[in-house]
Amino acid sequence: MRAIAVREFGGPEVLELCEMPEPEIKPGRLRLRTLLAGVNYADIHLREGTYPAPMPAPFIPGNEVLGEAEDGRRYVSLGRGGGYAEINAAHRKLTFEVPDGVDDHAAVALMLQGNTAWHLLHTDLRLTAKDTLLVPAAAGGVGSLAVQLAKRVGAKVVAMASTEAKRQTALDLGADAVVDSSTVEGLTERILEAAGGYVSAAMEMTGGQVLHETLDALTPRGRMSVFGAVTGVDGLVPITQLVAGSKSITGFWLPSLYPSRTHLNDSMTALFTAVQEGWLKPLTGPVYKLGQARQAHHDLAARLTSGKVVLDVRN
Repeated sequence: MRAIAVREFGGPEVLELCEMPEPEIKPGRLRLRTLLAGVNYADIHLREGTYPAPMPAPFIPGNEVLGEAEDGRRYVSLGRGGGYAEINAAHRKLTFEVPDGVDDHAAVALMLQGNTAWHLLHTDLRLTAKDTLLVPAAAGGVGSLAVQLAKRVGAKVVAMASTEAKRQTALDLGADAVVDSSTVEGLTERILEAAGGYVSAAMEMTGGQVLHETLDALTPRGRMSVFGAVTGVDGLVPITQLVAGSKSITGFWLPSLYPSRTHLNDSMTALFTAVQEGWLKPLTGPVYKLGQARQAHHDLAARLTSGKVVLDVRN
């Protein structure tokens, strides 16, 4: 089968299109012919060797796929690598049949990014209609879904994005206000101005100084959920700053919910239903051929994309 292999850690150039043996379909697995493979920041960190749960090289990246089973039914699946390949051995406990009314690209967007957005808001931040939520990268995969899910709850949404076009996308999705996040200097002040005061809840995935600027924009007893650090820079927080404002910071990593089938069953049911009802619209991004994986990684890391980035494994 055709697949993308990583034989050593490094930049996009280490992504190699090659022929690989098909994976063994062990008990508890479902053989899927991969149609689309999602591309995520997690794949970039895995390729670089900086992921919280690193994989030893060589490996096939890709933690989410949409594929077709032998009976012709469509499934989406979460996993630990193996997605950038024509055949996937999907773990049945992390595999969900795609219902009618949900197209292929949207279904992939609901897996890592949809579930992440859902559980950031409902499981971690416990968002309510009384909250004002700060959403980073609001035109991206997680951010665009979080904007819509938060508005459904009734919260006020302040969306951050680095370009005017992306900020307009966030407004089109329902954001109440937008913030230019292209520069870090003065970010707190811009957030406060857009929000009309402090925010009570915030998502954070950049790290470094952005984490500090976001923390400064939190109201007393405000809460922040950190689900990444795309800059690769730690954002160490002084204990006194947390204590003085009674602020809280939690970390969130979707794979921590994989052992709990209830959490993912609940969120996937809700996400599929929301798309079928028409009020949740996954923002579909660019589609690359399997052999263009290097370009897909480059463009995602350079923030040149919006919405869900996928590889079409059939091409």
